[in-house]
Amino acid sequence: MADRNGVGLLAPAERDLRLDLMRGIGQWMVFLDHIPYDIVSWLTLRNYGFSDAAEFFVFISGYTAGFVYGPAMACGQYFAATKRLLKRAWQLYVAHIFLFLVFVAQIARAARRFDNPMYGNEYNIFLFLEHPDVMIGQTLMLKFKPVDLDVLPLYIVLVLALPLILWGLIKAPRWTLLASAVLYVLARMFDWNLPSFPGGNWYFNPFAWQMLFVFGTWCGLTKAEEIAPLIKSRAVEILALAWIAFSFLIVMTWHIPALGVLVPQWMIHIIYPIDKSDLDMFRLIHFLALAVVFVRYIPRQWPALHSRILRPLILMGQNSLPIFCLGVFLSFAAHWFLVQIEGDILAQILVSVAGMAIMVGAAWLLNMFKAVPDHFEASSPATPEKA
Repeated sequence: MADRNGVGLLAPAERDLRLDLMRGIGQWMVFLDHIPYDIVSWLTLRNYGFSDAAEFFVFISGYTAGFVYGPAMACGQYFAATKRLLKRAWQLYVAHIFLFLVFVAQIARAARRFDNPMYGNEYNIFLFLEHPDVMIGQTLMLKFKPVDLDVLPLYIVLVLALPLILWGLIKAPRWTLLASAVLYVLARMFDWNLPSFPGGNWYFNPFAWQMLFVFGTWCGLTKAEEIAPLIKSRAVEILALAWIAFSFLIVMTWHIPALGVLVPQWMIHIIYPIDKSDLDMFRLIHFLALAVVFVRYIPRQWPALHSRILRPLILMGQNSLPIFCLGVFLSFAAHWFLVQIEGDILAQILVSVAGMAIMVGAAWLLNMFKAVPDHFEASSPATPEKA
């Protein structure tokens, strides 16, 4: 669909493969992080800094939304873009419900067949199995979520808010960014969040995480060019590297308790708790520091982005939603298998590598499926020869 100026509604000029690369790496990290006590998960970001794959997914989702839907909004196609965004939110909602049902069935079957209630308790579905009539309604309202299924509801809410976010960033970008930051501060001060069932709040507080999403959307609207000189400055690079090093040293004290005595008490009172649910500022700054370093040293036209080595990761990033859903299933399957065989380090490595390979294979098949044309011309019936 094109507007009156001939601009495609949803046709951005060029895809940034760096985003797909980071989303693909994030898929592997989420899969590994969701396998309890897996030695291979030591390769993921959360073991070496304050932030993890969640920040990357939220920022990239916002950036992609601004890059794809922003031009349509700017050209006056507000209702058309809103329609597409609502359709996308519905697709995410259906995917979440489908993922929930299959995930719960997978866990319930394992718990019953192997007479091990640990699975139901560990993944927070025991109450669902006891009262499915009540819990189904709560699930449809996104108030009940098993462990590992918290990200999609957050994204659904953010996509539903995107028409207003995009409108504000186009009409009054600075005021919209300020409003987002104020909402973040107020949500943390007054514990604003959405309720969960049977108690508590959402693990990913949308009132807090929206700030990173809004900032990503603003960058996707090509506004990142406004801060390009700041990102390229030597002072910002030094500060980013210093924060990454500081984060690494603090996280090492979590893994090596003996190092904890090196951290002053006054610093401990300032740092902790580093809250993921409300997007702690220490996590946010760590992500921004990583983003600064990544942008400085990985240019948009980096030749390796077109190499065969990185192709599998990029394919996973380009098929993010189905690969994420597959990764959730695979992480539980890997956990179940390792529990059943009491797997050692070698088994953990083999299971993890197998899961990562399955995700790559699925992304490759999905890419081939996308290449198949949706429309084709019907062949004309043969003209009978005249006698």
